[in-house]
Amino acid sequence: MKMKIKTIEDLSLNAWPSHQIQIYDGWILRYSCFYTHRTNCVEQIGPSTINLTDKINYCEEIYEKWGTPAIFKINPLMDSSFDYKLMERGYHVAHTTEVMTMSLETYEPVRPPHPVFLSREISPDWLDALFQMNGTVNPVHKKIVPSMYHAIPGDTIFATVYDGTKVIGTGLGILDRDYVGIYAIHVSPDYRRQKLGESICRAILRSAREQGACYAYLQVVKGNTPARTLYESLGFRYFYTYWFRQQF
Repeated sequence: MKMKIKTIEDLSLNAWPSHQIQIYDGWILRYSCFYTHRTNCVEQIGPSTINLTDKINYCEEIYEKWGTPAIFKINPLMDSSFDYKLMERGYHVAHTTEVMTMSLETYEPVRPPHPVFLSREISPDWLDALFQMNGTVNPVHKKIVPSMYHAIPGDTIFATVYDGTKVIGTGLGILDRDYVGIYAIHVSPDYRRQKLGESICRAILRSAREQGACYAYLQVVKGNTPARTLYESLGFRYFYTYWFRQQF
C-alpha cells in the first residue's frame, strides 16, 4: 500500500507543476502565488539530515519572502509526529483531500452521454472557461497559470464540452507511466445535473485506456459528496486522505 501511495504522490507532483520550486534537504518548496494549496506547499520527497525545527523555520522564512503563509502537505507516508509538531506551532488544517483510484483493465469504456472534444494541446478557450468556472479573477494567477499547464511533463488529454461555441465543461487527463490522473473537472453552473461531468470523465478514461493506461487516480475535496458520488459511479474507490497544515 505504501508503495502505491508513493507512486501516486509522485505522479501528482509531476502532474501539477508549480510556478517556482526550491529543493531543500529532501523537501521541495513549491510556490505559485497562492493559486492552490498543492502548488504552494512544502512536500517531503526524500530523507532529511537537518534538524527539523531549523528546517521548518527556514521554510517559514522563505514563504514570508514570497508573501504567502507556510503550508505543509501531510500524507499517510509521513510520521504522525510531524503533523503534531506543526499543530503545536499553531498550524491549522486548511484543506483535506481524498484520493480515489480505479483499474482500467476491467473498466468498460462506455461512450460518453454527451459529445466531448479531446485535444492534446491546451486552448485559450479551455483556459478562459476554466478561470470563469473556478472563479479565478486574480490577474497574477491568470498570467502564471497558463505556463504551469504548458509545463506539465506528461502527455495530456484536454477535454472540452461546448454549447455552440461556448465552453460549458472542462477536464484534463495526464498520462504518466501506466496511470492517468483526472484533473480540472468543471461544469458551468447553468449546465449541471446533465451528466456533463460524467461525459468528460468517461471521454478521458476511454482515451487514456486506448493509449495504454492501466490505472486511474483523482483527488476530490473531502465533503464534496456530489463529486465523490459521480466518481464512485465510474468505478473509482477511496484510497487515502491527505491534508495541508497552514501557518495562519
